[in-house]
Amino acid sequence: MTATEVPADAVPATFESLDPRTGEVVGTHPVHDEAAVEQAVARAVEAGQWWAGLGFTERGKRLGEWRKALVRRLDDIARVVSDETGKPFDDSRLELVLAIDHLDWAAKHAEKVLGKRKVSSGMLMANQAATITYAPIGVVGVIGPWNYPVFTPMGSIGYALAAGNAVVFKPSELTPGVGTALADSLAEIAEGHPLLQVVTGFGETGAALCRAKGVGKIAFTGSTATGKRVMAACADTLTPVLIECGGKDPLIVDVDADLEAAADATVWGGMSNAGQTCVGVERVYVVEQVADRFISHVVRKAEALRPGDFGPMTMASQSDIVAGHVDDALAKGGRAVVGGPSSVHPPFIDPVVIVDVPEDSTAITEETFGPLIVVNRVPDVDEAVRRANGTGYGLGATVFSKKRGEEIAAQLRCGMVAINSVISFAGIPALPFGGVGDSGFGRIHGQDGLREFTRPQAVARQKFALPIAVTSFKRTSRGMNALLGLVRLRHGR
Repeated sequence: MTATEVPADAVPATFESLDPRTGEVVGTHPVHDEAAVEQAVARAVEAGQWWAGLGFTERGKRLGEWRKALVRRLDDIARVVSDETGKPFDDSRLELVLAIDHLDWAAKHAEKVLGKRKVSSGMLMANQAATITYAPIGVVGVIGPWNYPVFTPMGSIGYALAAGNAVVFKPSELTPGVGTALADSLAEIAEGHPLLQVVTGFGETGAALCRAKGVGKIAFTGSTATGKRVMAACADTLTPVLIECGGKDPLIVDVDADLEAAADATVWGGMSNAGQTCVGVERVYVVEQVADRFISHVVRKAEALRPGDFGPMTMASQSDIVAGHVDDALAKGGRAVVGGPSSVHPPFIDPVVIVDVPEDSTAITEETFGPLIVVNRVPDVDEAVRRANGTGYGLGATVFSKKRGEEIAAQLRCGMVAINSVISFAGIPALPFGGVGDSGFGRIHGQDGLREFTRPQAVARQKFALPIAVTSFKRTSRGMNALLGLVRLRHGR
């Protein structure tokens, strides 16, 4: 046995989820080992076949029933979210509301997006009827995060189910009860078919899901470092992956921006959920001409926040990261205008706003995932865009400008942009959600999100034989010359 191996009898059979506000036990859950995960996937294979065979209409009806069940259980599930994450109850309910709306969209649009459709065959293949179908993958493995334990994984679960797949869901070890509550809410509608199963545990449980035979795709949300490990685990079986990692999302304030609205978006986008939002506001670039007025608005709003407006750090170790970024920003010349090092008193962190932070500070270059906002002045929007694009991340962004919003948005290297609002793209079911670079690849939500969980199949059906044989050993020089004549006539001028 090597030093890194853990004896089988040392692996706990169960683990507890805790309320990060109090440390009290919320629930006890099994640690599913590789054998248990493989058994869940095998059950999902059969359930997926049943589910795919129902067709779009019947699946849509049943997903509609699930939507109603989630509405009935909304407060109960929101309470589990609140207990396991520490976030305010109404924030938990908002998360459920958004997830329900997305599920409704996916169920109602699946057939239109994924149903069989005709495409043009073109002049050279006019004798062919061309169609595209989008078949379910079969079993989708979903590895979810703890910060939005309903809304984020449901962007994969709901769309995968609408596309005709079964799902095996591995929730974060910090929020296993949320995953179980979601699966229970669907079980009563699935007629005994294990359509959505939950496997709980730690990293090895997720790794087992990546390796399990029968998994057609893995949808992962989490840190960039863990995302790379997920990809490596899936590489052995060539299992495709959808990776949604972190962000270091910028907010740009132009000279003509509504400064009050921009400040409100900055504080909410950076402080809500204690800053534990992958598309939350972490960096602000404000044009010098309006910087002082904007900063005064931000300071006033941040200082007005009170205990209970947002919760604690759900993951205890995150407090150290936030503290490190605050210290680094100040050590390199930044100036705290709200809070400071003393704001960090785990598990809670009070709002921190630091201005004029050098771009090489970890508070600029690394994801903070806490209630810290950096505000830097720039001479113009061009410089704001350059700095906004200056990290390896590329998830979301926000622009406040009355006249140039779309122009500025088009220059940003990221997957999503909100103009004169914040994080609004996440609440629109028709818009795809995902990033580029260190923020990952692939999309959930919208048409792209539905197609993400299918395999396209192209079909060409011959309607009649062409008078000129081309794809045959019967082809003649005369026939080939006639074909070339058509090509020159159509494409050579």
